[in-house]
Amino acid sequence: MRAVSELLRLPRRSPLHPELEQALGAADLVHAFESDLEPVPVRATATTSQSGCYRLRDGDPVDLRVSSRHDRIALSFLHELGHFIDHQLGHELGPTWASGRHDAFADWRVAVSALPPRLPAGVGRSRRRYFDSTKELWARSYAQAVLTRAEDPRLSGHLGRLIAADDLFVWPVDVFDPVGAEVARTFARLGLLRRVPAVAAA
Repeated sequence: MRAVSELLRLPRRSPLHPELEQALGAADLVHAFESDLEPVPVRATATTSQSGCYRLRDGDPVDLRVSSRHDRIALSFLHELGHFIDHQLGHELGPTWASGRHDAFADWRVAVSALPPRLPAGVGRSRRRYFDSTKELWARSYAQAVLTRAEDPRLSGHLGRLIAADDLFVWPVDVFDPVGAEVARTFARLGLLRRVPAVAAA
């Protein structure tokens, strides 16, 4: 069993490093991971076309990328970390993502399906299908669950500002709480939960 931070290599010379390190530390508090991977690099970019991405080649992770050209650095990084975890857990099922098929995610899938849509009316069908896909819902709910349980007030403030601004990538607290609890329970079922958060234990 390894700490999540052992699986990634942060860009130490980047101005983003302090915020990325805070976010990764928050993930370490929630869960561990089983993997024999060499550390996967996290790269800071200046692209305006996307806030982040998780890249893979032939089924193996290449890197996680986070753009400095937006105001949701921690959330975007954790979103891509959620994709990385989803992808790695899916390996045992074949070339797939665990969020869509793994039994440990079954209750989370039920809970997340009850969430109201976040995209406004008029958004195209292909964009809506992508945004509401299981793996995107997992990445967004993973990121928000980690930030919700963060002990760093800067991360808590970051999430609070996004919620107050009605950012599309987060849900209101009362709506999200049942899903956040299921994220924790998913890691518990996988034997990866570091501690039992108050929301999950209720």
